[in-house]
Amino acid sequence: MSKQFKLSFIGLMLFLNEAPCQTFKQQFADLFSEKDTLRQLNLLKNWESADSQDPELYIAYFNYYVNKSTKEIVTLGNNPKGEDVLQILDNDSSSDAPVAFIYGDTYYDPEILENGFDYIDKGIKLHPTRLDMRFGKTYMFGKVEDYENLTVEIIKTLDYSVAIQNKWMWADNKPVDDPKNFLLGNIQNYVLQLYNTENDDLLENMKRIAEAALKYYPDHIESLTNLSIVYSLRKEYDKALESLLIAYKLDPKDSIVLLNIAQAYKLKGENKNAIKYYKLSAKYGERDSKAYAEEQIEILKKL
Repeated sequence: MSKQFKLSFIGLMLFLNEAPCQTFKQQFADLFSEKDTLRQLNLLKNWESADSQDPELYIAYFNYYVNKSTKEIVTLGNNPKGEDVLQILDNDSSSDAPVAFIYGDTYYDPEILENGFDYIDKGIKLHPTRLDMRFGKTYMFGKVEDYENLTVEIIKTLDYSVAIQNKWMWADNKPVDDPKNFLLGNIQNYVLQLYNTENDDLLENMKRIAEAALKYYPDHIESLTNLSIVYSLRKEYDKALESLLIAYKLDPKDSIVLLNIAQAYKLKGENKNAIKYYKLSAKYGERDSKAYAEEQIEILKKL
């Protein structure tokens, strides 16, 4: 997947919260930090007996099973992950390039993790407005690279958000500030995760999420841009421009939109229009995007 198109995004909110909380939750947090899984489970059972309706109980169960399912392994391969990597060199070769790497990797035991998903599903059923539960579930789908369920969960969340008029709750049943933008901003982060896989098979997932968001929020520029990127990568430039020009009308000074319009025209072979929008991107963009736009203008002028 080409990365010549750009996405805008905001950071992902962490699922574990450290806000002041009730007794059982605080006890669990302490045991969680101590990595005492036996006492964690005993506490969870007592907690469930005392108050099976407590939303924090289901988050605690979810975190317990996610943590228990996490396995650290040592891997021999050619795609090192993390910072602690041991290179393996070929002593019989004059090349300094490593022939393989040894590095730590993480995987999640699917059977144990499924228990966590079962509990968070129970929590969502009891407390459907708890956005932290939904995003925690979505986050783990991303960690295990289950992108189909990640996509489905995001679309479910968008559908339900409209049903409750974006009145979401977070940890300890506190209302989410600016819930619409918070929701869409975090969803954009998951779309970025799909994009960064560079897996063309996931373009359809990006498209489904963008279309679901635009169904309810037709003025959401990031989703219009995401949709255009899918079309551009599929070489459907007219459809890409259709979405981008809507975004342009919504915000004529959005440098990312302008850059993507220029790129689409360039790939379509309409250099005059490409130069026009590269100039606008250079005018309104930050230093890096401005420099890139100016570079593209010079290249196109020589053609």
